[in-house]
Order: sequence, then C-alpha cells, then structure tokens
Amino acid sequence: MVDMAPTLVPIAATGLALVMIGAVAMHLRRKEIPALAPSGVLLILAATVAWGRFGPYAF
Repeated sequence: MVDMAPTLVPIAATGLALVMIGAVAMHLRRKEIPALAPSGVLLILAATVAWGRFGPYAF
C-alpha cells in the first residue's frame, strides 16, 4: 500500500515548490515581509523532498 506510486512524490514536491516560488514572489512584490516565512519554509521543504527523491541516490 505504501509503495503504490512512488514516482508521484517527487512530482508533487516539484509542483508544490513551483507554487511556493510564486507565493514568495507575490509576497515580495506586495511587500508582505512577515508572510515570507511560512512560504519560504514550505519552499525549502518541498525543494528538499523533490531533490532527495529525484536522482540515482534517492532517499
């Protein structure tokens, strides 16, 4: 059950990272500096999962 579609995890993480890039850009454009923290943290986490799941040495 757990290994149902392991290729979907990096694809979903990449999509979330792209959405978070847009969120960070929007917050910067609107000068909403306090709102950057949650978006930035989610961006870093999603990018880490995407990077870690793609490639020959995926964790």
